Amino acid sequence: MTDEPAAPVVNHHADHPGFSGVLGILCALVFAVTGRRSGRLAVELTGVTADDHVVDVGCGPGTAAREATRRGARATGVEPSASMLRVGRMFARRSGVTLREGGAEALPLPDASATAVWALATVHHWPDVGAGLAEAHRVLAPGGRLLAVERQVSPDATGFASHGWTAAQAQAFAQLCRTAGFTEVAVDSERLGRREVWAVSAFRP
Repeated sequence: MTDEPAAPVVNHHADHPGFSGVLGILCALVFAVTGRRSGRLAVELTGVTADDHVVDVGCGPGTAAREATRRGARATGVEPSASMLRVGRMFARRSGVTLREGGAEALPLPDASATAVWALATVHHWPDVGAGLAEAHRVLAPGGRLLAVERQVSPDATGFASHGWTAAQAQAFAQLCRTAGFTEVAVDSERLGRREVWAVSAFRP
């Protein structure tokens, strides 16, 4: 028996129904406009260059992944929603982003094929965080970078306002990264427009 408190659940919206149908397409169009800021932050935090292959897990319509290609990088977006992919492919033809259907727990990529893996406002939806981190570790080449960004939320937030992480949840995810074999794990507070976000970064040794 232990008196230690249980670690906060970091995938507290894993039962979200996702984005499908007409609503999914409408959300994808909104994300296509609003996601550039997140992409620019991810590019800066991971130091993307033309030598990189970036994998965006839960990429939506691929907006953030397109920011990586603007730096000359190769980018692959992985997304479980067919509606998101349908919209994303309209933009991908011009950007060179590769979009593939799949989830964090089974990334459709070879071992050690990526130099950076992003998860931007998606980890709190992953059905199995441990499996997702194992997959990120698998597809990253040695020295590859992992980045998870989530909106900062209050512990008493409910509804849409709770989609993100508290400080304790950000720290809990960092510990899960260490358990999965990542090193140099850091939790930082960053500004994204008018919002504050948690950025958890790590390296695959």
